[in-house]
Amino acid sequence: MKAKEFFNGVKDSIPVAVGYFSVSFGFGVAAAGIGLTFLQAALMSFTNVTSAGQFAALSVIVAIAPLINMFLTQLVINSRYALMSLALGQRLGSKFGIASRLIIAFYNTDEIFAIAMQREKPLTKSYMFGLGPMPVLSWTLGTFLGAVAGSLLPPSISSALGVALYGMFVAIVVPNAKKDKTMLVATAISAILSIIFFFAPYLKNLTGGISVVIVTVVSAAVCAALFPEED
Repeated sequence: MKAKEFFNGVKDSIPVAVGYFSVSFGFGVAAAGIGLTFLQAALMSFTNVTSAGQFAALSVIVAIAPLINMFLTQLVINSRYALMSLALGQRLGSKFGIASRLIIAFYNTDEIFAIAMQREKPLTKSYMFGLGPMPVLSWTLGTFLGAVAGSLLPPSISSALGVALYGMFVAIVVPNAKKDKTMLVATAISAILSIIFFFAPYLKNLTGGISVVIVTVVSAAVCAALFPEED
């Protein structure tokens, strides 16, 4: 493993780790609010690393719903990761074996995916292994501390912490959209479709996971047709 590449991955993951801490802190507060212990909340974050999925899971837990409800909820909300893994897997190349891909898949979140896909240099094992640890640890630590402090913060503050995740993702996408016409078009199409899915009758009743998958597929298909890559 090349140390320089590993620390390049660590350096690129720092903004994600900072953003994850604030968002996971809010999750920890919410988890403590429904009766989860500090360790239960932290373990949940460490083994999942998915903001939307975990917040949805809290609702299922509160409702004391059957396990099949939890399974279906997570399957729908996190189905977008299947698309991300397919795209990222094509860039990893043959040097990445099954074990390496499974490790990377564990922490392949929206933001990690965006950073990896926007990198102009080839993706190496050292870089990808450096990209994951800090966000995962930050997500877990933030959850633990949020659960500890859950009884001390008013709901308005804990809810406001969730905005940080969206601001962080905008900071990742916008600079590259300015330089890359394809990304700019994909971002614009995604934004327009997301607004339609949020307000349009019937469409607004779809779950967040399904709408994200549809928006992703349509945006990617349009850009693939408009801006095909040469072999």
